[in-house]
Amino acid sequence: GYVPHMMTSTVENLKTLADHVCKSLPTRVTAVSWSRGELCLHTTTDGLLLLLTFLRDDPSCQFEQLVELCGVDYPQRPERFEVVYNLLSITLNHRIRLKLSVGEGATVPSVSALYPCANWMEREAWDLYGIIFSGHPDLRRILTDYGFEGHPLRKDFPLTGFVEVRYDDEQKRVVYEAVKLSQDYRSFDFLSPWDGMNHLLPGDEKADQPATQSSPPPPSSKAV
Repeated sequence: GYVPHMMTSTVENLKTLADHVCKSLPTRVTAVSWSRGELCLHTTTDGLLLLLTFLRDDPSCQFEQLVELCGVDYPQRPERFEVVYNLLSITLNHRIRLKLSVGEGATVPSVSALYPCANWMEREAWDLYGIIFSGHPDLRRILTDYGFEGHPLRKDFPLTGFVEVRYDDEQKRVVYEAVKLSQDYRSFDFLSPWDGMNHLLPGDEKADQPATQSSPPPPSSKAV
């Protein structure tokens, strides 16, 4: 088996690690890619839990920490979303990225049982992208209001909404009000205050008058 060197994270060691994972779970890793010297394994929803368990528990991997879990939106793809898992092995000083594609409305197995920190991260991905995580103990919004409709980080999400939420000191509760965006109905000329002035200031009329040659002063007369 693969015996890793301590405290190393070179490309050669990551290539050896990738070969070890692919040989151990050949049906769970669908592709291997590299970006700026970083290793990325691609998998499916069916192989996600088994692959993550192997990466966490195998002595040659020991990825005991889930650093980040996030979503990415590609509206033009048939499987619109990507779920990205960034893993860290503190013991072996290795980093690895795991990706899987999922279509809109499809579900991704929750990994909160393997990595408890994924609980809030999966809630965030659900809130912002609408990615559903099956088996999550408490999948609800975490960044937006409970009455919020839609998912703000989708690339087809409107930039302005119709209602806004604020806390009313008089009513002592959260209230919903219609959004008032008066600047949307103004006419902007985008001119500098200096370029936009088209009226004359006192004295400007002198600049348009042709210059006239002044007559010489009369000779001074002296008494003889």
